[in-house]
Amino acid sequence: MDLRLKFNEDVINYDNIRPAYVDELYKDIFSYAQIDNQSSILEIGIGTGQATLSFLKKGCNITAIELGNNLAEYTKNKFSAYKNINIINEDFMNVLLQSNQFDFVYSATAFHWLPQEQAFNKIKEILKPNGTIALFWNHPFPNRLDDESNIASKAIYDKYRPTDKPITEFSEKDLQKYEKALELYGFTDIKSYMYRRTRTLSADEYIALLNTYSDHRALPADIKYSFETEMKNAIDSIGGAINIYDTMDLYLAKNSSD
Repeated sequence: MDLRLKFNEDVINYDNIRPAYVDELYKDIFSYAQIDNQSSILEIGIGTGQATLSFLKKGCNITAIELGNNLAEYTKNKFSAYKNINIINEDFMNVLLQSNQFDFVYSATAFHWLPQEQAFNKIKEILKPNGTIALFWNHPFPNRLDDESNIASKAIYDKYRPTDKPITEFSEKDLQKYEKALELYGFTDIKSYMYRRTRTLSADEYIALLNTYSDHRALPADIKYSFETEMKNAIDSIGGAINIYDTMDLYLAKNSSD
């Protein structure tokens, strides 16, 4: 099964527990892109619209693409009061879009699911000359070794999902990946930003969050049940809450007019 479709299985939980993005991120986007109610913009992978409302309130004319049929239908209903959005239930790589159609194209915690070269080339084709691309992600980190709640969580991960790969928090050096990719595919005036916040979730909220991750949902049912039960017990045993350290990264660039 395409893991991308795992997000389609429980849309209400996804909408309730997946976090939005910090206000500073949108301020940097709007300062760079200068978009308004005359702008035609495209969102790739709208999900349940965690990154969409700020653009709707700007009055931008939004075309949004979503692979999951349940997600697409839910989000159509969620934003039904807005007349400036059209949601297409399709894979971005298969949607027919006009050349030089959009002033602004963005994707929030979704672009990594696409084939990079083909996706960047398609975005360059549909963006107007000097149009803006914005890519951003949220990287939740519950593995700080100086945090009791993170230590409790890590013990359960080590038991059920052991890994030899070092678990590291997103940092400035990680920005280079997409900075270099944007340059490679011919985008210019590349800017990158980082933002941090801390969320505190109850044990039940943390389990709900885990159930929005495709790899967690794909676990065998018996392992998933045991993992969740022991995770809840571990968090409850140290006070009933876990701290999540979020890092958000934003990349902005212009479509070359050449």
